[in-house]
Amino acid sequence: MTSGPLDDLRVIEAANWLAAPGAAAMMADMGADVVKIEPPQGDFYRGYMMATRGSGGVNYNFELENRGKRSITLDLTNPASAAVVKRLCTDADIFITNLVRERFERFGLTYEALRDANPRLIYAAITGFGTRGPNADKPGFDASSFWAASGIMGVMGNDGQPPVISRGGQGDHPTAVTALAAILAALHHRDRTGESQFVDVSLQRSGVWTLGADIQQQLAGLPERPRQDRTTQGMITWNPYRTGDDRWIMLVMNDPPRYWNRFARCIDREDLVDDPRYVTTDQLLQHGPALIAELDAIFASHDLAHWSQRLDQHGCLWSLAASVAEVIDDPQLNEYDAFPTVTSEDGTTYRTVGTPFEIAGADIRPRGAAPAVGAHTREVLAERGFADDEIADLAAARVFG
Repeated sequence: MTSGPLDDLRVIEAANWLAAPGAAAMMADMGADVVKIEPPQGDFYRGYMMATRGSGGVNYNFELENRGKRSITLDLTNPASAAVVKRLCTDADIFITNLVRERFERFGLTYEALRDANPRLIYAAITGFGTRGPNADKPGFDASSFWAASGIMGVMGNDGQPPVISRGGQGDHPTAVTALAAILAALHHRDRTGESQFVDVSLQRSGVWTLGADIQQQLAGLPERPRQDRTTQGMITWNPYRTGDDRWIMLVMNDPPRYWNRFARCIDREDLVDDPRYVTTDQLLQHGPALIAELDAIFASHDLAHWSQRLDQHGCLWSLAASVAEVIDDPQLNEYDAFPTVTSEDGTTYRTVGTPFEIAGADIRPRGAAPAVGAHTREVLAERGFADDEIADLAAARVFG
């Protein structure tokens, strides 16, 4: 039987919402024992999602970020909680949090404090803007930190129109993958040096990396790339078009010398094959906009099935602007079991979004549904050496809420 690549790792998570829990969820998928610390009332994301998008009594969005974990409740505002967290971290490999600097300092859960408890601990802080600098104490969601503050929002949408609003969680999952990569690199470094490591990942910097091509251009002293407008841009072979049955396709051919002839034949415009106005990229950028109206009419003259066959036949690079339903049914994604089935403790099943990679010979899959609030508090504390009377004292002191 195959094992998970992180089967021997212990993770303590003190986080809510999406990015940090999402990183921990992927570690749980790889076999890590992830203990989620929640406030007595539970992660706010539980109730928020039930109120807005819950279905059938199951909070599927919360399940996505928290499957396969164990939950304990601690009131971090209670001064006695810090000692419990430190004790939980003494034999843990990773502590992951999205608390802003002011909060982990107030709760006594700084990197230095937990490193003293465990000199080999990886401490991962996933925040909106980072743990130092003028915005270190500023809370941030992906729509503000990743989407807006990184510059992405400012370049999206058509020129002259309001900027595009991001989808919920759109920046959280890329940031979770960034955090996972950084944590695994820190683990490798720790295993070589024996020393604790501090991992600092922000939604904003993840967004900056996402927008890297635009930002690098400005760093090199080149002019800012304008917001795109599909009706005027010259690179017409890198552009969306609407088919006759009201579907959108995206052409992605940015090398005219390689693709122009086959594209011209695909759309039955042999007259364009040797037209000198479209031979090079510079020429296409200059003269391409004049063809947009004609191309719109050409693509509107046939349905998606026609263009799918023609574009593939002529070796053109393209993709359908798929609906979410089509994504779920995509045979390519299902070849990779991108939407595995999770079985809850009561035996009910549901499909979810899987970890976005696989490793040959490794067992990477959701280990179970998300836990109920505090379902494993006593179990986890007992495993970490807390005696029954200590647990009773903590309960009496309202540490668990």
